Amino acid sequence: MFGEFLSIVFKSIKLDKSLYKDNKNFGEASIYFAITIILLTSLISLIPGSVFFNHMTSVFGINNFEGPSIRSILIMSFFVWLIKTVYLYFFGVVIFPSKSTSCSFRKLLVLVAYANAPFIFYIFIFNIGLIYFTFVPYIWYCINLIIGIKIVLEYDNYFKSIIITLAPQIIFFLWFMSQYTNVNNSVLS
Repeated sequence: MFGEFLSIVFKSIKLDKSLYKDNKNFGEASIYFAITIILLTSLISLIPGSVFFNHMTSVFGINNFEGPSIRSILIMSFFVWLIKTVYLYFFGVVIFPSKSTSCSFRKLLVLVAYANAPFIFYIFIFNIGLIYFTFVPYIWYCINLIIGIKIVLEYDNYFKSIIITLAPQIIFFLWFMSQYTNVNNSVLS
């Protein structure tokens, strides 16, 4: 059982397409593996989070301020996992399915959790000088999710998978740039 779990994690980290093609990885135990991955990556994310939090409190001289509790981080991690899966199910299966898309919500829930495996590398971000490396596992996660969505939703090419997976980030980036240009174009009096 533990060997199967490690195999899933290593296949996810290696971006192995066979992880998502093999229905054995989405069997009865898969939801428990998915919950374990989400739980593990949530706890590991405390390391760079606390490094960043400690750095910001020391820079701004904030004292007697505590970060979020472990319970709230775990609850939010599971909540975000569900929200991301609902989003992908709605847009990937309901709105923009391919001709051969037949995917259950449970399978997509497991896929999103498997794609989170690269976040295990957050354990190496223990210093503020390494904080910029948090983008590496995130990009790895996005690539993993794009590959998984293409295979599980049986899309013909990666274009639909990329658009569905990265649309929230693209919209946020466009909004941020519009806000940035509004600030630069405004006149201070």
